[in-house]
Amino acid sequence: MENRRLTLFAGLLLLSWAVFAGAAAAQGGDRLTVDALKMTFVRILPGEFVMGSPADEAKRDLSEVQHRVRIRRPFYMQTTEVTLQQWRAVMGKKIMFGRKGDPLMPVTRVSWFDCREFIERLNARGQGRYRLPTEAEWEYACRAGTATAYSWGEQISCDKAMYANSPMKYDQCVQVHRAEGLPVNGAAPVMQYRPNRWGLFDMHGNVWEWCSDWFAPYGASVRTDPKGPDSGDHRVRRGGSWFGRGPTCRSANRAYGHPAQRLRTTGFRLVREAEE
Repeated sequence: MENRRLTLFAGLLLLSWAVFAGAAAAQGGDRLTVDALKMTFVRILPGEFVMGSPADEAKRDLSEVQHRVRIRRPFYMQTTEVTLQQWRAVMGKKIMFGRKGDPLMPVTRVSWFDCREFIERLNARGQGRYRLPTEAEWEYACRAGTATAYSWGEQISCDKAMYANSPMKYDQCVQVHRAEGLPVNGAAPVMQYRPNRWGLFDMHGNVWEWCSDWFAPYGASVRTDPKGPDSGDHRVRRGGSWFGRGPTCRSANRAYGHPAQRLRTTGFRLVREAEE
């Protein structure tokens, strides 16, 4: 089984990077790698998209009001969630809350405030400016030019993303993940599933990802580079996780958490600002 898993993973990785290269070319962007941290970013070009979900999308929430959004400036989105290896490289071993594991696992149990401290330390290195994505940037990058419930289509299945992986709660995919040699009752190492058309891995499932915005309703009017309200009680989380059901992984699905919360289901990925 282990040899089969390694063979499958090697083939998947080659296919993923082939898709990634084609997606980057189609997007007109390029890749940027921070070698010291083993972080890779893909350039996301400006554009317009319809944020939110149509009224007939299965399991949609009333907060997902459709509206057109204009993204006026390019930005670089990290191709994976921030990993344990990357967290340790910036924060050191002492700020790990006793966590151990595969270096390629997404870091979890990080609050929104923890993410901000990570970013402040990273920016202090003077090697680019980093931040959390806005909610609009996140959905724009997740959709990668699509208008369907997921970046690949209208339905989700256990071979497309890490979700429903809890033996005690939502267990629809546990046997599939176990058969593929993936951890059960937790997240998977990054890059285990095919990326979207713009080369971004795990935008659906694996771990929820913090965004910069305060959570609040949004209307149907056209918005340009929205950043959410100036204050609030909860910060936006996007993407779904290994724990929940498939519909929580939809491109438009909105969730939130108190910025001090540290949950096993929640991590983050970075935006690196593009130079003017």
